[in-house]
Amino acid sequence: MAHGRPTKRRDMFPAAFILPPLVWQASFFITPLVFLVWMSFWRVKNFRLTRDFVTANWERIYNAGFFYDAYVHTFTLATVNALVVSVLAFPAAYFLAFRAGPKVRQLAIVFLVTPFFTSYLVRIYSLQIILAEHGIINSALGLVGLGPITMLSTSFATVVGFLTLTLPLVILVQLLALSQVDKRLMEAASNLGVPPFEAVFKVVIPSAKVGLIMAGTFGFLLSFGDYVSPLFLGGSKPPTLSILIADQVKSGNNWPRASVVAVTMVVTLVAVLLLMTSLAYAKRGKK
Repeated sequence: MAHGRPTKRRDMFPAAFILPPLVWQASFFITPLVFLVWMSFWRVKNFRLTRDFVTANWERIYNAGFFYDAYVHTFTLATVNALVVSVLAFPAAYFLAFRAGPKVRQLAIVFLVTPFFTSYLVRIYSLQIILAEHGIINSALGLVGLGPITMLSTSFATVVGFLTLTLPLVILVQLLALSQVDKRLMEAASNLGVPPFEAVFKVVIPSAKVGLIMAGTFGFLLSFGDYVSPLFLGGSKPPTLSILIADQVKSGNNWPRASVVAVTMVVTLVAVLLLMTSLAYAKRGKK
């Protein structure tokens, strides 16, 4: 009996560290999500929320063509951003992981972290100056007799905003994944006469598959729910789901319909996260 109590205390010690994150998730994610689902069945009467249990909000949103247009547009933009940011981030992450020295790597990490200490909204406003019809890019093009090119209020500008948001994070996640790759595998491939470019696809990418897939997934998740870039760079035309939520709230204070859109977004994000996680660990699980 005397030896049993210390063992129980040691077993409960890790639980003391697990409990706070669980409480946090339950308080600020699960509980609001449950309330959001519940609110989607309320109704608006005389511009005031009324507690009820009706399915009219789900029927109205799911039977509306503008909802499916916004959903496809949002999903497409997020997918494009995930692919583009993954491709753009990989050379930088590869250089930092395999070619750069420790000091260069540390300095690069500082520069990659710095954007997270600045306002995302301010960065988007600065992009307006760069992408505007009389902005920096078009002014430079005008010097060589080109332009102006319309970039603001387009899907291109929205994706540029998404890249501003996600590129530093994706590079850091890819760098972490590539840093775990055994460099002896690269040396063995070189000794066997495998060209460096081919070794990247046959050795590096398969070895860092989990981290690379999750990095791209983060790029999708962050851009799928973003509101700032579609509004200030994309011009809300066509609207994304985040803008659609704001429109539903502004239109007659219709929080229940906005809740339907929000719940749909959350379900989509969770489904994509589970799908990509299973894809990342697929082969490892089989082994």
